[in-house]
Amino acid sequence: LARAGRATGPAHHTRGLLALADGPAPDAHETLLTAAALLAPHDPGRARDALLGAAEAAWAAGDALGYLDALTRIPADAADRDLAHYRDGMCAVLRGRTGAGHLLLRRCLDSGARDSGALLRAGAAGLVLGDLDAACRAGTRALAAVRASGADALLPQALEHLAYAELRAGRHARARAHALDGLRAARRTGRPNTAAHLHAVLALAASVEAGVRECAAHAGAALAGAAPHGLVQAETLATWASARADLAAGRPAEAAARLDPLVRPGPRRGHFATRMLAVPCYVEASVAAGRAAVRGGGAVAEAVAEFAVWATRTTDPQVPAQLARCRALLAPDGEAAERYEEALAHHERAGGDFEQARTRLLFGSWLRRRRRTREAREPLRDALVGFERCGAPAWAARASGELRAAGAAVEAPGRSGAGAPLAGLTPQQARIARCVAEGATNREVARRLSVSTRTVDHHLRNVFAALGVRSRTELAGLLGNGL
Repeated sequence: LARAGRATGPAHHTRGLLALADGPAPDAHETLLTAAALLAPHDPGRARDALLGAAEAAWAAGDALGYLDALTRIPADAADRDLAHYRDGMCAVLRGRTGAGHLLLRRCLDSGARDSGALLRAGAAGLVLGDLDAACRAGTRALAAVRASGADALLPQALEHLAYAELRAGRHARARAHALDGLRAARRTGRPNTAAHLHAVLALAASVEAGVRECAAHAGAALAGAAPHGLVQAETLATWASARADLAAGRPAEAAARLDPLVRPGPRRGHFATRMLAVPCYVEASVAAGRAAVRGGGAVAEAVAEFAVWATRTTDPQVPAQLARCRALLAPDGEAAERYEEALAHHERAGGDFEQARTRLLFGSWLRRRRRTREAREPLRDALVGFERCGAPAWAARASGELRAAGAAVEAPGRSGAGAPLAGLTPQQARIARCVAEGATNREVARRLSVSTRTVDHHLRNVFAALGVRSRTELAGLLGNGL
């Protein structure tokens, strides 16, 4: 590069691509814009590629205006109608002309393109549309095209796009498998920025399938790579993953604290294209932690209102159910049941075990807390089965605990047999023991279980006596949690 000269277009293009792979995304954006300007007079094809790279860098950095600027600089080219449709469609959507933008992006999906670049753009168009099945199909075809061409440098990106599409579609096991392949390819080809995005995908998959520790490991790796390079999308997804793992573990206050800066206005706001995905978790966590009540529901209600507007701009089949669930969480007692039933009706049409099980869990928990225990058992049983079917053990344990608290006989996951540590405790004592073993204070346990702190104190003394332990640390060790 030094011998090529600092002011040449090809040198700037190469520097920009290196920064896009392993450098600050804003730097890559500016370098590639400069390269495009230098290349345009004599190499328009390479100038176009530089502008697409600049747009990619701006997207990773969460810079919507920079993304628009890079796309609008791509000149109209009758020979590449797919690119023109993608450019004009994405620009229209980001400028608020959703209907016109969606029509153009739909043409990208329906074009029958075979080029890997066009297929990757088609997958991105599917995600913006909310047509997740189409996004997965385009991602699969893009991966096949990359492998057939032998373009090893494009393999990490193709696997990242496919893994993220599968994650959005609720295919967590497939997403994990492709993300792990992508991570190996990113390390082999020197693309740490792609690796950070793949770790974020793996963190989100782990927040469903694994639990707090594995999720924290991948989220930590994603943030370690994303923070110095300004990868706002990876940061947003990793933070959302950690919050979702907190919810599964019964730590709503921690989840709400993580998500609050992402979904509310302010300098730490999350990525413009992904922050809305975290709103349902934010609402659930805030309500469970008492934050919505403390703040009069203002910030949470504002987030739901923004989510409702976004729901009109996507065809993602899960969003109507998630919106109804958010409204149920904030509704007064006289309306909440109807809202939950509305959410479940949407789930029946959309499918998807994980999100449907989450709604059933919240509905059953709401019924139980209003002492409607007989009614609560059916949605809680369905939630337990749904979580088990989609391989979400931490969420299944949470549903199992709620079901036991509703008076149903349920074998605790991983604690079967007469010698299980909690076998001799009452359902309420077992729930309190698990919460304390996870590190919750008595006040946090009281808030989670909707009981008084005095009740928690009383039950915890009986738990210590029944199990023969003298401290919270011993209790955690007995249950295998560690503190």
